[in-house]
Amino acid sequence: MNIEEFLVNHSEEDVAEQRVEEVVEPEEIDVQKAVVEELAAEKVIKEEEIENLKKERDSLVEELAAAKTQCEALSSKIAELKKAFEEMGDVLLKNSEKEASNQIALLDRNIECDDRFPGETRDHIIEIIRKTRDLDEQEGRIRRAQLLEAVLAVNESEGTLATRRQELEKLFNENANVLSGPVIEELKRLGISHKHGEEYLLPDEIIKRTY
Repeated sequence: MNIEEFLVNHSEEDVAEQRVEEVVEPEEIDVQKAVVEELAAEKVIKEEEIENLKKERDSLVEELAAAKTQCEALSSKIAELKKAFEEMGDVLLKNSEKEASNQIALLDRNIECDDRFPGETRDHIIEIIRKTRDLDEQEGRIRRAQLLEAVLAVNESEGTLATRRQELEKLFNENANVLSGPVIEELKRLGISHKHGEEYLLPDEIIKRTY
């Protein structure tokens, strides 16, 4: 082989290698480009996650600050209430130490006066006071209603009136609300009138007139 043939062959080999490189090089570039794009996409995702975490952190910090403020306000309110209770306790203690010179028994009974209807008088009066209290509340007589409420608060019914009223209602119900002979005899025994002059009273009228 002479020099010319060597040069020709060598030149053809260089051209072939160059063509291979020209074919391979674009493929590598595409791969690198894809890797870069993937890394860029992952970076964007990470940045979004970081931003969201920052927002959550800021929100938690605000909630914590608000909770702290509310806790301080509640602590202050508790302290105020505690102080108020202590002051109230001091006032009640002082009042309990004073002489109750202005206290009276609002329904105290004079033992020198005969009780016309033993066991009923007190209950009748309490019922009257209760009905008057209810009426005063409806009509807007606030002060008088409050005074009557104070009377009711310290005076309880004995229950005698309610019991006797129920027994009388039971007597009429068991006899079909008819003033028969046995019913009239029982009314006489109880000291309850069944007539007004010469006219007989109805059971409802008897209950109303008596209890």
